[in-house]
Amino acid sequence: MNILIIEDEIRIAKRIERMTKEFFLNTLQSIISVQSLEEGLRQTRTKKFDLVLLDLNLNGESGFDVLQEAVSGAFHTIIISANKEQALKAFEYEVLDFVPKPFNKERLELAFNRIVKKEEVSTENLQYLAVKKRGGIQLLSIEDVVYIKGAGVYTEVFKKDGSKELHDKSLEKLSQLLPNSFERIHKSYLVKTTEITEIIVKTGSQYSVELHNGEILPVGRTKYKSLKEKLFNKKSL
Repeated sequence: MNILIIEDEIRIAKRIERMTKEFFLNTLQSIISVQSLEEGLRQTRTKKFDLVLLDLNLNGESGFDVLQEAVSGAFHTIIISANKEQALKAFEYEVLDFVPKPFNKERLELAFNRIVKKEEVSTENLQYLAVKKRGGIQLLSIEDVVYIKGAGVYTEVFKKDGSKELHDKSLEKLSQLLPNSFERIHKSYLVKTTEITEIIVKTGSQYSVELHNGEILPVGRTKYKSLKEKLFNKKSL
């Protein structure tokens, strides 16, 4: 694990660093702590991290100024902030967790376990996916996303208008963050279930789905049963 802490209060930063080192004892490769948004951005642009721990108020500057760029990266982002009223807004972006200050060791470890155990985020508030574009960051509305395809360490986000965008996060990381309207139907695909028109079953236990746009995507054998149940339950409501 390579971890970056962006926190302007040195006492709190040291406390976070100590707790982080204790938790990731055997897997921690490096941990860097900075006190400004400018330095935090410089670090995320020049080094590779697995996790960024970000305060939302740094010397009077809003952490949301860095959040859009942070969540477009390949790493997970956990907010540690006293601004509890901003929690819902933070979850509109791709944050893994929001740890309110003051916090204790148990609450921080709960957030860290979401990474270790690959737990899903218990919120339906995600509104945007942030992708890097030439000249800045573009926010893609979740409403416009049809499905997401794994492309190695990256993902391809396919939109309703037929275009696609490249995202720096892996399919594994995005599957933790997306709302329940998305289903992992295959090791390489996450699909919005409302875009599925039918499940296609062929001989030899071969499964696929047809989408509203006419595309056919494969369904993994181990995913078929849960997908069928989810679609059936949705239709019966």
